Amino acid sequence: MDLSGKQKRFLRSKAHHLNPIFQIGKNGLNKEVIVQIGEALEKRELLKVSLLQNTDETAQEVANKIESELGCTAVQIIGRVIVLFQPSTQEKYRRISAQVPKKRNQ
Repeated sequence: MDLSGKQKRFLRSKAHHLNPIFQIGKNGLNKEVIVQIGEALEKRELLKVSLLQNTDETAQEVANKIESELGCTAVQIIGRVIVLFQPSTQEKYRRISAQVPKKRNQ
């Protein structure tokens, strides 16, 4: 999914107050964690993932792997925290994606 700068800025502002709900530790990013992140994104649309100090992976590597597996977008990476966004497929969970500014056509 391709987001404009304005859309990313809006999503970053919405994610500012959120606490990370997933932590990637010494076991790294495995299939079970990716599935859980996908399920959480379906319900929440926007969430934070943090990397603990004992992990061998970088935040960019983790973000790229999650993006390729789930088709979501890493809106922001600051230090060891990744902000992920994916619009929900179910109408009842679309709170944030309904508020995202629409892209302007050039």
